[in-house]
Amino acid sequence: MRFFCLVAAMLAASVAFAPDVGAQSGNENWSRCHHRNPDVIVGGCTAIIQSGQETAKNLAVAFNNRGNAYSVKGQYDRAIEDYDQALRLKPDDSEVLTNRGSAYDDKGQADRAIQDYDQAIRLKPDYAMAFHNRGVTYGKKGDYDRAIEDFDQAIRLRPDYAAAFFHRGLTYGNKGQYDRAIEDFDQAIRFKPDYAEAVYYRGIAKLKKGDTAGGNADIAKAKQ
Repeated sequence: MRFFCLVAAMLAASVAFAPDVGAQSGNENWSRCHHRNPDVIVGGCTAIIQSGQETAKNLAVAFNNRGNAYSVKGQYDRAIEDYDQALRLKPDDSEVLTNRGSAYDDKGQADRAIQDYDQAIRLKPDYAMAFHNRGVTYGKKGDYDRAIEDFDQAIRLRPDYAAAFFHRGLTYGNKGQYDRAIEDFDQAIRFKPDYAEAVYYRGIAKLKKGDTAGGNADIAKAKQ
């Protein structure tokens, strides 16, 4: 049995790029399209898409943002439809490809997700998030060595990438390498002190090593 299951990737950038503001800089719908609440985002972006007044570049932003909101809501098919529209308008956008890959991954279509991550990396070889997300997907497939390679690359590109350290720690845990897992959880917590999941799984790794007191202390702290 696995040490523990890989958790889902962190939500890919919820706003990948800013629109050409111009006259729209104060537009209420654009503010809503960049909101934190997914329902507000859907309403704002939909109004922009239906306005018939935007450039192709701005429409790609609106479709991408609405797709991200649908992903947060768990409506992955609708999210993928929006990412498809964004890519028709801007076919070489590595951020949108990565977002669509995450939606496919959340649907359980790992191989399809990896195709999008591969394409994103071809377009943007220094895109740390694409490597990170592909690593998460490989981990879910049980291909731990490939996953670690991707997390290594993500960390080389972004040395303070807390999520990459966290997911690499999970992967080492699944391989039974608990000391390496704890080292990575320590790094994730160093870069993100309130990273409750990293504290929790560090506790699990300590328990697996026989450190009952340390493990229970981390789990209790994470639950707070």
